[in-house]
Amino acid sequence: MRLVLASTSPRRLDLLARIGVVPDSIAAPDIDENPLPGELPRAYVQRIALSKAMAVERASDQLVLAGDTTIAVGRRILGKPADEADLRRMLALLSGRRHHCLSAVVLIGLDGKPRQRLSDTIVAFKRLTVAEIDRYVASGEGMGKAGGYAIQGLAEMYIRFISGSHSGVVGLPVYETRALLEAAGHPAFRSGVPGERSLG
Repeated sequence: MRLVLASTSPRRLDLLARIGVVPDSIAAPDIDENPLPGELPRAYVQRIALSKAMAVERASDQLVLAGDTTIAVGRRILGKPADEADLRRMLALLSGRRHHCLSAVVLIGLDGKPRQRLSDTIVAFKRLTVAEIDRYVASGEGMGKAGGYAIQGLAEMYIRFISGSHSGVVGLPVYETRALLEAAGHPAFRSGVPGERSLG
């Protein structure tokens, strides 16, 4: 049994290593990550994670693991900022309020069926001053990150509340990931967890 990680994210590699899992190979799925018209955040993140997993070629002895994380403010989906102006807009929107970080993980088993779990974490920023937003934008940390921030970096000093999975906000919820891998019989884990929901 071999594991393919459908992501080139170093953060996901690190999170997998924390639970004793090292992928046998890494693939970079090429998909359109734009939301569909009227698509809600929960449906969006689950669709993208599934699309990433399905976009990777899989041999009969391989598991494919994929994940996607998005930030939701109400019905609005905050993806990766396009530029510094977009990053400022996102930080101003997140300032002083709670939002949801949705992190979906999909595992395609040896039977070819995808199984999925979703982590929903509530995060709240302090009310950010213009100077704090300027400082964070200047750091460059927020570019390339869903919602425009990295909880594992400088942004953590502005977060006053979190309820849920810290690793899910980083980019891969390790509790949900472990459960899927364990149920699939991955050798890093000794026993299975029954009852995963099949998408096939």
